[in-house]
Amino acid sequence: MEATTNKSAGQGKQKTVSITRTFNQPVNTVWKALTEPEYFKKWWGPNGYSCTECKIDLRVGGKTLANMKSDKGEETWSTQTFVEIIPMKRIVYEDNFADSMGNVVPPSYYKMPGEWSNVLVTIELEDLDGKTKMTMNQEGIPTEMYDDCVQGWQQCFDKLEKITL
Repeated sequence: MEATTNKSAGQGKQKTVSITRTFNQPVNTVWKALTEPEYFKKWWGPNGYSCTECKIDLRVGGKTLANMKSDKGEETWSTQTFVEIIPMKRIVYEDNFADSMGNVVPPSYYKMPGEWSNVLVTIELEDLDGKTKMTMNQEGIPTEMYDDCVQGWQQCFDKLEKITL
């Protein structure tokens, strides 16, 4: 596994989390992990969290609704609206906090600090002879949450690395 993180991206109150990782898995495995609920649940959430519920409507304009449940039973829900989908290559979505019904809620609903503005996630996949290079950019992250977001994504991707189909 190779991982790089760009910690200097962004300016002002918002930053961009940029992570590039190479997984020892083929593109189709990583794609399924990103787009199929049964596999998505295996990696979504940082250490100490699991994903117990997930729905994915994989089409432009479609939505994802997923939770992250802590070991203490606290839930954080999010919804993503797909903006662009190029199978096996690229996914772009708007990312928002949500309640369990999928209604967008402000970050303060989950006691998250900062101004989250137009959070956009872009994931690009590249086949490297049976391995997958993934580049993920998450734009619009509050400066004070940047390090937590980097750590959370890296822990999620550590779980993704272990997925087998």
